[in-house]
Amino acid sequence: MSQRLVEIWVGLFVALGLAGFLVLALQVSGLAEIRQQPGYQVAASFDNIGGLRERAPVSMAGVRVGKVERIELNPESHQAEVILRIDQRYDRIPVDTSAAIYTSGLLGEQYVGLEAGWEDETLGSGDRITQTQSAVVLERLIGQFLTRMQD
Repeated sequence: MSQRLVEIWVGLFVALGLAGFLVLALQVSGLAEIRQQPGYQVAASFDNIGGLRERAPVSMAGVRVGKVERIELNPESHQAEVILRIDQRYDRIPVDTSAAIYTSGLLGEQYVGLEAGWEDETLGSGDRITQTQSAVVLERLIGQFLTRMQD
């Protein structure tokens, strides 16, 4: 009987460990959000988005306020059209807010950072952020540095 009880406890421990790994993998991959948080969509156009991906964080003052919902190429302007989903609780973001693509750490993932403007009017669903700054592409910077050194 005691051997059977030990086997049951070991089985429960292994099952809890596997469940923990599954939860951790879902959190890291960003797939844990089964249902979509209530929020509103805002668009922004960038000349170059670098390695920005869908589900990347959107933050303001270091606080995550949403995520990148969709990335498309605008066939007329040939710019990347980035659709951001801002959480509903952050509904007081000024309409003159600017957006830039940053990298977290030296080799980290890219995210969209918002800098608040000063207008009283706020962003709403379907609005556009007009002031944007594209991603800094490391290869382009190195190429510019090397060509300047040769001159």
